[in-house]
Amino acid sequence: MRRVSTPLTGRPGPAGPHGRRRPGPPALVLVGHGSRDPRALATVRALLARVSGLRPGLPVHLGHIELNEPLLTDTLAALDARGTTDAVLVPLLLGRGHHVKHDIPGMAAGARLHTRVAPPLGPHPLLVETLHTRLVEAGWPRDLTGAERRPSAVVLAAAGSRDPDNASDTDRTARLLARRLGVPVVPAYASAAAPTVESALRDLAARGRHRVAVASYFTAPGRFATQCAAHAPWLASAPLGAHPAMARLVLTRYDEAL
Repeated sequence: MRRVSTPLTGRPGPAGPHGRRRPGPPALVLVGHGSRDPRALATVRALLARVSGLRPGLPVHLGHIELNEPLLTDTLAALDARGTTDAVLVPLLLGRGHHVKHDIPGMAAGARLHTRVAPPLGPHPLLVETLHTRLVEAGWPRDLTGAERRPSAVVLAAAGSRDPDNASDTDRTARLLARRLGVPVVPAYASAAAPTVESALRDLAARGRHRVAVASYFTAPGRFATQCAAHAPWLASAPLGAHPAMARLVLTRYDEAL
């Protein structure tokens, strides 16, 4: 967790038993990357609505790093103008990288209100729960026989980053998913890291794994998710999206940051 230090005074809440005002809960700000694909914004808004439904009374807002409005800087400025004094920023990103380590803390540092930046969503068992659901929805059998298991595998298709911590986080998610499915799960990337989805599929085929699914390790639809899914030799799952486990994970990261 990264802390951006400005005074924490709390937001006025209901009166306590002695007439003093209790501070309300810090605002939760979902931080999306942003995408030119309109489905991405719709997906993030659906996730925001699900988070709000799980925790009534918690102020939940949205801000983007780039490409979509509102930008994170604008969201924080609007919260400050409304008298909010404390916010927790939850990145809708799946591992550590430049955005999590530099961009989001840098944008938060320019805000007048007190902010805390939560860890990225991954790795976490709730992500594995979501990945499994999306694979089953795409046609992955709930129970594989031994004969089905031998030629089967999964490529975990992620965005990619030059930061080795990002690859480490994706590797851990792949191991957790492999344990859940009982078949090899190979991480692969759309950009900035190796192997690519195509090369991972070739390597698996050379090992006799011809029944391979591509698991979309993306928060929302977009260019990279579409490109990776197009290489699937068998089936490809949908992005993580507004799955109930994703909403629970957002609130878990919020609580951890506090």
